[in-house]
Amino acid sequence: MIRLEYEKICEQILKCDKNVRYVGIYDFGELYDRMRPGLKSHLSREETEISLSQAVYRWSTRKKTADKIGKPIYSLTKYGKIYRVTIPIGGAGLILASIELDSEVSMIVEKIITIKNQYSS
Repeated sequence: MIRLEYEKICEQILKCDKNVRYVGIYDFGELYDRMRPGLKSHLSREETEISLSQAVYRWSTRKKTADKIGKPIYSLTKYGKIYRVTIPIGGAGLILASIELDSEVSMIVEKIITIKNQYSS
């Protein structure tokens, strides 16, 4: 995928629900991201990049059992301040979205997957 598509995807995901705080796509060592206007990030840019590189590693470990339990579709973690969802995109890319706690998080995840599927299979 090209940069423009990643930027479009980020924009669409932010617009899909008012409770999406942040969305980033990390692919081939590059980060494309958007923060909802008016909000302050919980993490610095450096912390976000470190967190994403760790997510890439964790995602690779999930794929090791895919032949036995199925291909991973997304991962959801609830923290004290946010939900964080990780969704694969492209060959080795990941979408990372932060979502407010007072959300219908499963509905938002489905919206994000629908948007992702418009750009990749």
